[in-house]
Amino acid sequence: MKLNELADNDGAARKKKRVARGPGSGKGKTAGRGIKGQKSRSGVAIGGYEGGQMPLYRRLPKRGFNKPNRLDYAVVNLGLIEKFIALGKLDAQAEITEDVLVAAGLTGHKRDGIRILNKGAFTAKVNLVVAGASAAAVVAVTAAGGTLTVRAPKPAAE
Repeated sequence: MKLNELADNDGAARKKKRVARGPGSGKGKTAGRGIKGQKSRSGVAIGGYEGGQMPLYRRLPKRGFNKPNRLDYAVVNLGLIEKFIALGKLDAQAEITEDVLVAAGLTGHKRDGIRILNKGAFTAKVNLVVAGASAAAVVAVTAAGGTLTVRAPKPAAE
């Protein structure tokens, strides 16, 4: 194959439609925009406009509240921790902190802290230190003979 023989596959590149270039193009004169009106002009965005009717975003009631400084936890299930211990990616004898969980690949990053949830079977005797845990997770870890310490989470970025 030579440099001059290189070509795109059929249908890989489509030529740009050239509107308003005469009657022979099929999109001449008004360029497919119709005659007059707001939508035929340039630089006009209509967005949520409904022809003068009260728009949907104003008809629907406003409900709830989103706390701006809410903490965002990464969630890890106990069953997954058990699985990683069985695979040898986590050491059950050593203290398991958030950094250890991230290094093992249980979660991509710890965000404002890691929260442990009780999903899956858990029998390993471990010492966990995390930013949050469900009450059921604490019970499950202590029932297996381990400890689960909940440290104060880092404050959210202002």
